[in-house]
Amino acid sequence: MIEILSPTELARAKETGALVADILQTMKARSTAGTNLLDIDDWARAMIVEAGAESCYVDYEPSFGRGPFGHYICTSVNDAVLHGLPRDYSLADGDLVSLDLAVSLGGVVADSAISFVVGDSPPAESVAMITATERALAAGIAAAGPGARIGDLSHAIGQVLSAAGYEVNTEFGGHGVGSTMHQEPHVSNAGRPGRGYPLRPGLLLALEPWVMADTAELVTDDDGWTLRSATGCRTAHSEHTIAITPDGAEILTLPTSRR
Repeated sequence: MIEILSPTELARAKETGALVADILQTMKARSTAGTNLLDIDDWARAMIVEAGAESCYVDYEPSFGRGPFGHYICTSVNDAVLHGLPRDYSLADGDLVSLDLAVSLGGVVADSAISFVVGDSPPAESVAMITATERALAAGIAAAGPGARIGDLSHAIGQVLSAAGYEVNTEFGGHGVGSTMHQEPHVSNAGRPGRGYPLRPGLLLALEPWVMADTAELVTDDDGWTLRSATGCRTAHSEHTIAITPDGAEILTLPTSRR
């Protein structure tokens, strides 16, 4: 299913996106050495409930997971990159953390992810990897607009990641959003320009480049959800929800302070 949102629905999407971004920034600020992943999940739950919103993860039960997910936010640490199931683990100085959050507010979903390193002295390799995903995300957004095709976005993302020296896994990538979290079209993190679905105003897309330091192969934890690098190397993940507009693309998942 591909949804094209009305102007009224797009206004609600902006509210949802701001909420998602504000929650993620609050969780980042609270994530210090000694913070437990279950506390992050509980803080996210409290902010979602207070806003009158719903997490898209609690009842999430796709074919690739061992569902339902049962938590409010994905918490992936170090070699974990996607779908990190919150667990009883306390963060240590230097840990690379990726937080991924999708929320529904007023019937419209927004989805975003951030990566950061705990503490004041992050390893240069981790910073470079996070920066690469952020630059790839910016390139994908810059390629988006009416008349562009999904392959244009995928190509832009993949070019940045490959040029930075990372292998690109295409099993998981970006996707459409709307009244539900995961919709068509799929947005691979590598692709051929000029191919795929043509973008139209009112379309919402979640773009999410992610990489692993020295591999493109994933393994799944015994929890049935958490995806890790096959070699145990570090990983990074960045994501924004964007709206296609008549003039290009608008990022919906910016925190209130940046609007």
